[in-house]
Amino acid sequence: MQVFHRRAAVSVSFDEPNLVSSAGLLPVMVLARDAGLHELADRRLTVPADKGANAGLKVALLVAGLVAGADSIDDMALLRHGGMKRAFNACYAPSMLGSFLRSFTFGNVRQLDAAASASW
Repeated sequence: MQVFHRRAAVSVSFDEPNLVSSAGLLPVMVLARDAGLHELADRRLTVPADKGANAGLKVALLVAGLVAGADSIDDMALLRHGGMKRAFNACYAPSMLGSFLRSFTFGNVRQLDAAASASW
């Protein structure tokens, strides 16, 4: 059996400026900020070239994406939709975060592990 009707073009967008897709993300990121995640990653990570600039912010964004359910670099775009721009003051494009991760060496992974287990 064949259907003789064609589906009309469908477009879906998440454009409500006050809607936040992951409301539970804000308390987690406040906890990360209060625990010093940004500063710790900035001090411990030495990622080479321009990809390593603002390492603390990029690590925090990766943590936020993982908490919100992102399981790939492309999924990190969820941090840039809706009211997320009002909740967070800066967010890199997924391609920038991917470049940041691809520039990691084994030593950078060890630095990140040391930062994760560091105590103030």
